[in-house]
Amino acid sequence: MTKLQMRVRFDFMGKSKSGRLLWGGKSPEQLAEELRQHKASLIRNIPVQGVHIDDIDMSQDVYSIYDEITGKQICFAPVFITFTASSMEDAIRFTMKEEFRTVELIEPEEITLSRSEIEKLLLRISEELINYRDYIEKRLDNWK
Repeated sequence: MTKLQMRVRFDFMGKSKSGRLLWGGKSPEQLAEELRQHKASLIRNIPVQGVHIDDIDMSQDVYSIYDEITGKQICFAPVFITFTASSMEDAIRFTMKEEFRTVELIEPEEITLSRSEIEKLLLRISEELINYRDYIEKRLDNWK
């Protein structure tokens, strides 16, 4: 298989901590922007096996929504990352994050997968889902 060039969007979330806004804490917009800067720096500077970062675009404005469950404002700072992956498995490992929103396949125009490539792809997806579930369970355990 040839290398894959993709563009993904991650939205990094900033939530205000209860009680801190009145005591000099940061706004949700500031938290989202700082998290975006930090994560983009990590993506830019820490190599990921099989993935080459071509471009990181942080020019989109921070946007906010109202969380009806918590009754608080949540802000998101989007970042678009264009990258080249050696394989579909590497691309999946790179994109399977909580912040993942969209993906665009830039090159090649068409992909044909063999039987063994589809099996490896499905296995990688399963592994990433299990890792993500474990991550969420740990977060919930720490939240209680």
